Amino acid sequence: MRLILLVDMDYFYVACEELRRPEIKGRPAVVGSDPKPSGGRGVVMTANYTARKFGLRSGMPLSLAYRMKKDTIYIPEDFEYYEQVSRKVMDLIKKYADRFEQVSIDEAFADVSIRAKGYADALALAAKLKREMKESLGLPCSIGISTSKLVAKMASEDAKPNGIKLVKEEDAKVFLSKKPVGDLYGVGRKMVKVLEGFGYRTIGDLAEANPMVLVERFKSYGAELHNAANGMDESEVQENWEVKSIGRERTFARDTSDRGEVAGLLGGMAKEVGEELKKQGLAFKVVTIKLRYSDFEEVLKSRSLAHRSMDPEEILQVAMQLFDKYAERGEELRKVGVRVSNLVKYKGQKSMREYA
Repeated sequence: MRLILLVDMDYFYVACEELRRPEIKGRPAVVGSDPKPSGGRGVVMTANYTARKFGLRSGMPLSLAYRMKKDTIYIPEDFEYYEQVSRKVMDLIKKYADRFEQVSIDEAFADVSIRAKGYADALALAAKLKREMKESLGLPCSIGISTSKLVAKMASEDAKPNGIKLVKEEDAKVFLSKKPVGDLYGVGRKMVKVLEGFGYRTIGDLAEANPMVLVERFKSYGAELHNAANGMDESEVQENWEVKSIGRERTFARDTSDRGEVAGLLGGMAKEVGEELKKQGLAFKVVTIKLRYSDFEEVLKSRSLAHRSMDPEEILQVAMQLFDKYAERGEELRKVGVRVSNLVKYKGQKSMREYA
């Protein structure tokens, strides 16, 4: 029997800050610029559970967060530090995994099918991992357990905060059925509106739908939706022992459509990403930009190079090419980001083109 854990670190950025600022524990705190001097620009990156009790949450405009809870502690983001902590977290999870796949800076799958002979073993292993995470790194996490990646991921959401949730294979369909269709892993906000327009409001509605109708409406994605809604996911935990991507994001002091301002902000972030690449000995092949407009609509665009590189100037060059091609002319931007991926270790002083 396949057994998969999804380990999701709780309120990770703020939890990292609590390691070096223990005095903020138990007080409402978010990672994001202080809205008083900044005028409320930007959004909440992460809120701890104390802040969430007052309605603060990730993605919320800082100006709104301030109005809701004025005595919240605001901490400027420090991605270099969070990535350092993340590497320790991932190293610990690897100890418990037969196969390991890092999903993001604070999330990873662990296939434990060999070392866990059944559900009881998987639960015991998850409890041991959680305990070591807290005792050795001082960090809380939530863990979902199931026989597929999809259900393990969704179980981890139910496990929050700081818990463990096991969903047996025979219980997966019922576990999913009452949840809103937007909770289905991989279904974004725009697709939620489309699905609801067809009358699919719960995951159970999708599960009971005629699969041929879904295929007619959504092509191959319709079959994927039907399988996922029924808890069917055969995707493997992809062996991945390295950082998947490195990136930075920044919010403008005021919404802007000025290309020079965009280039200036992207240039600074490209330099930071380049320094992190050099520190970790990595070369990239894919550059992605993120554009968030004043109405909070987001666009992600990527380009793959013909060779590998570690040059921050090349990051900026490709990022600006993507911006010039895909940015909506005249539309004001609230935030931009740049990320590199498809990373490999480089050796010596070879030209990066040797890694193509």
